[in-house]
Amino acid sequence: MQHNFRAISLSYKNAPVEIREIIALDDKAVHSLLVKLKEFFNVKDTLILSTCNRTEVYYAHELDLSVEIIKLIGTEKGLHNVISYLEYFDLIGDDKMAIEHLFKVSMGLEAQVVGDMQIANQVKRAYQAAADMEMAGPFLHRLMHTIFFTNKRVVQETAFRDGAASVSYAAVELIDELTSNTLNPRILLVGLGEIGEDVAKNMMYLPNAEVKLTNRTFSKAQQMGAELGYEVIPFEEVHAAMKAADVIISSVAAPTPFITKDLVKNFDIQSYKLFVDLSVPRSIETTVDDVPGVLLYNVDNIQSKATEALERRMEAVPQVETIIQESIEEFFDWKKEMMVSPTINKLKNALEQIRKEELERYLKNSSAKEYAIIDKITKSMMQKIIKVPVVQLKAACKKDQAEEMIDIISDLFDLQKDPNHHDQE
Repeated sequence: MQHNFRAISLSYKNAPVEIREIIALDDKAVHSLLVKLKEFFNVKDTLILSTCNRTEVYYAHELDLSVEIIKLIGTEKGLHNVISYLEYFDLIGDDKMAIEHLFKVSMGLEAQVVGDMQIANQVKRAYQAAADMEMAGPFLHRLMHTIFFTNKRVVQETAFRDGAASVSYAAVELIDELTSNTLNPRILLVGLGEIGEDVAKNMMYLPNAEVKLTNRTFSKAQQMGAELGYEVIPFEEVHAAMKAADVIISSVAAPTPFITKDLVKNFDIQSYKLFVDLSVPRSIETTVDDVPGVLLYNVDNIQSKATEALERRMEAVPQVETIIQESIEEFFDWKKEMMVSPTINKLKNALEQIRKEELERYLKNSSAKEYAIIDKITKSMMQKIIKVPVVQLKAACKKDQAEEMIDIISDLFDLQKDPNHHDQE
């Protein structure tokens, strides 16, 4: 029996960050929720996705468990009044709409930054967590592998993933380009506001870089450093750290420039030093560019790069949506065929049982050679006999007439009866 696929979604589209962080699930909470769904409701196909922008649960079950799942999330988070957050959730009860939503999320169409490249890996991790818990059956396995293949098509056939569409990622991409000839570039990130945090997280795409963090509030730098595995230095030592770094990223909130030309002139730059100013208002004097060996980029340069990439992505959206629809149609063709698969197997088993019984009845005294020949002939006959109903069943799937055809074939071949008890003539 195939169950309806449903989804619950709380995202940046309908919930502010204050609500999203209350509902967000870490890896431990995801595991615990999967355990409860398995034990309480015997849910077979489940995917739990929780990022900074969304917390979503996808599941297949005969019953609509969406409100019960939200209550379980409340239990995990210690929220006794979780139902009061119900208005922030989208409950998607339609099978096709839930599947389409998962496709769009996985491709980055629903991301805050359209085409976000991180979401694909986050979806893969969510799928792995379900598979590890044996909560991914044939339906979810097929769905996820269709999504992964679709993602590959989007990358290969469109410009949707070209370039960096967020300022923070564009900054990291720029640093990667400009330090390509440096074996282990030393990077100092000064300031951990919203954009500074995003840059720190995106530094994971520079695996060979030696990253150091500093922030006026030292505890925040320590927390971020522990989370991402970066070295943290006290803010009082920032000038010495700047002198030692190849790249300085500044996202400091200050009314006047924090990094001045006079300061930079004292750094005794031997080869180059890259400054990236992500602050508004700017925290690096524009004249530092006059110091030999200094390269200065500001938020406008990087925003321009990000905007161009975003425009290219937006132009590619119709192509991506077409690819998604093709994949969904292909998946639903498979899903419909799975409806008739049990009937096909019953038919094969019933006919095979009859074949074996008749062979046993009429070939009791035949030689091994004679038995082998007739066995081969009757197998070939059975395959030819079964071919027509199988083709008709699959054709009925495409016309949404599968249930009617299943009933006809089941009645015609008496498939409701135990195939092990055929009448002897």
